[in-house]
Amino acid sequence: MVSLEIHNPELAQRVRAQIQSGHFQDADDLIEKALDALDEQAIIAAPTTATGAVVLAALQASPYRDIDLTQPSVRLTNVRDVVL
Repeated sequence: MVSLEIHNPELAQRVRAQIQSGHFQDADDLIEKALDALDEQAIIAAPTTATGAVVLAALQASPYRDIDLTQPSVRLTNVRDVVL
């Protein structure tokens, strides 16, 4: 277990205020959300030449992993087959 200390009194007050406001359960929750936000910003800031690995990393880092992004297959009934 790592013990962290906040040496900046203004920062410590901000952390306490966020926890007291109910935005976060505790300091661990606040730090986790802040680090997640930093990770998301890093992914967004990645160069446009990045490969699908960046997209995969973003999906794996998503807090909504249980959402299925697969498009449903729909058979169109008003389209006729064409033979060439």
